[in-house]
Amino acid sequence: MEKREEEIREKLKDVVDPEIGVSIMEMHLVDEVRIENNKAYITYHLTAPFCPPVFALHIGRNIKKVAMSIEGIDGVDVKLKDHVQAEDINKMLESME
Repeated sequence: MEKREEEIREKLKDVVDPEIGVSIMEMHLVDEVRIENNKAYITYHLTAPFCPPVFALHIGRNIKKVAMSIEGIDGVDVKLKDHVQAEDINKMLESME
């Protein structure tokens, strides 16, 4: 695993599910962290496929913010999977800078 991927995973421990109050890493909600050409690609899921979209967006925004704080990362692509509104939520996450 690349050093920056490890850094992202470490910082993601600070991202907390707002409904449960536990780190997304502790709950094993992050499925993938990879870096290609200085861009981070992160895939995550939630505890339930019907989890309120506001929580999904909150977590996705925080994932993006954490990854962008890593030196040498020029962009972040965050994707939610296995959620009933994943397509809409992913479109909103894509539009966020």
